[in-house]
Amino acid sequence: MGLKAVAAGIAVGLAAAGGAVGMGLATAKSAEGISRQPEAEGKIRTSLMLGLVFIETAIIYALLVVILIIFVL
Repeated sequence: MGLKAVAAGIAVGLAAAGGAVGMGLATAKSAEGISRQPEAEGKIRTSLMLGLVFIETAIIYALLVVILIIFVL
């Protein structure tokens, strides 16, 4: 059980760190795009929100997989 807990912690940590980096880069690029083309703000914001939702979904899936590994295996 101890090694599963360590592996689960590492897996969730990597997923959260990767998601945080991805979200930060996406937000920075969208702010840059809006500053360059203010008239495209609506389209940029919409695609940003959709991308952030997909990134967050991947992190939640990683959490669910870790929970299954801990309690099922």
